[in-house]
Amino acid sequence: MRNDLCDRLGIEFPIFAFTHCRDVVAAVSNAGGIGVLGAVGFTAEQLAIELDWIDAHVGDKPYGVDIVIPMKYEGMGEMDPAKLEDELRALIPDGHRAFVKQLLADHGVPELPDEVDAPELIGWTEATAGPLIEVALTHPNVRLIANALGTPPPEIVAEIQSSGRLVGALCGSVKQAKSHQDAGLDFVIAQGSEGGGHTGDVGSVVLWPEVIDAVYPLPVLAAGGIGSGRQMAAAMAVGAAGAWTGSLWLTVEEADTPPAQMEQYLGASSRDTVRSRSFTGKPCRMLRNDWTDAWENPENPKPLGMPMQFMITGEAVARGHRYAEAARDVQFNPVGQVVGSFTKVRRAGDVVMGMVEEYIDAVERMHTGLTVGA
Repeated sequence: MRNDLCDRLGIEFPIFAFTHCRDVVAAVSNAGGIGVLGAVGFTAEQLAIELDWIDAHVGDKPYGVDIVIPMKYEGMGEMDPAKLEDELRALIPDGHRAFVKQLLADHGVPELPDEVDAPELIGWTEATAGPLIEVALTHPNVRLIANALGTPPPEIVAEIQSSGRLVGALCGSVKQAKSHQDAGLDFVIAQGSEGGGHTGDVGSVVLWPEVIDAVYPLPVLAAGGIGSGRQMAAAMAVGAAGAWTGSLWLTVEEADTPPAQMEQYLGASSRDTVRSRSFTGKPCRMLRNDWTDAWENPENPKPLGMPMQFMITGEAVARGHRYAEAARDVQFNPVGQVVGSFTKVRRAGDVVMGMVEEYIDAVERMHTGLTVGA
C-alpha cells in the first residue's frame, strides 16, 4: 500500500480524507492517512484559526488544504473581492433571492439571528481563494494543496511548489487531467460521477484507468465511490496511487454534522442522490430533496452560475446547518452514491484502520482466487 507519494508526503497509508471539519483532519492524519481541510467556506482569518488548531493536535503529522478556483466563473479577472462582490450582486435577479426566502419559509426554517451573517462571496474565485493559500503556506505541516475545480493559475502553482509543497487538482475527464499535467501539477485526482460534491458525468471505473494512462507517470488519486478497503483496492489495482475520499467522513464521530443531517445520511440509499446546480451553480452531487426538486421545476428560477448561485443560497446553507431538524427537506447534503453503505457512526481512526485491513484482505483474496464472503 505504501508508495512514492506516501514517502513524499510522509504518510503511512495513501488515504486522503477531504473534509470541512478540523477534527476529522487531525484524526485521519494521526491514524496514518492525511486529512485535507476544505477551505472554501472560511475567511482567511477563520482558516488561520482552524489550521492553528490542527497544528496543535497533529504534532509533526502532515495534512492538506483544499481550495476552489474554477476554470470558468462569473467575474473572472477581477482580483478585488469587494469590487467583485458588488459586480456580481448587481447581476443577481431579485426574484432569485425571493424564491430562496420563500422556499425556506414554506418549510418552516427559522431566520438566522441578527448577529449571525450568512456567507455570500466565499472562496469560489481566485480573488477570494488567494488569501486562503497565503494562510495555508504559513503552516509547515500543510504538505499539499489541492484545487477542487480546474487547473490552478500558473502563478499559484509556482508559489505552492516553490514553498516545497505538492499541488494537485481534481478532474472529471481526460482533457482536464491533461491540463493539470501540462501545468506541472504534482498529482491528479480523478473523480468519477458517483462522487459527492462537484463532479463530472463519467463513472469512476471508466474514468480512473483513462486518466491514469493519459498522464502516466504522474500520480493519480482515485475519487468517487470509495468508502471501503475493497473499493480502494479496486482503484489501486487499475493503477491509482491512493484513494481520495470525502463522503466517508460525513458520518464519523468527529464530524461536525448536525444530528438530523447525520440521520439523513445514515438512512439514505445509493439511489437517493442527484447532481444539481441548485446550491453552487455547478453540478454537485447531493441528497435529492424538496430543494433540489424545486430548482428543477421549469416554472421556478433557474440556478445562476458560480459564484452567484451561492451568493443567494449561502443563507440557506447557514440556516440549514443551524436548524437542521427544521431544514430536513431543504438541507444542503453533499454526498456521493457510496452513502448507501453508511449504516453507523464510527471513529475516524477506526475507519482508516478498517480500510487498511479490508484492503489487505482484498489483495490477498485476489492473489489466492477467493471471492468475498468465501
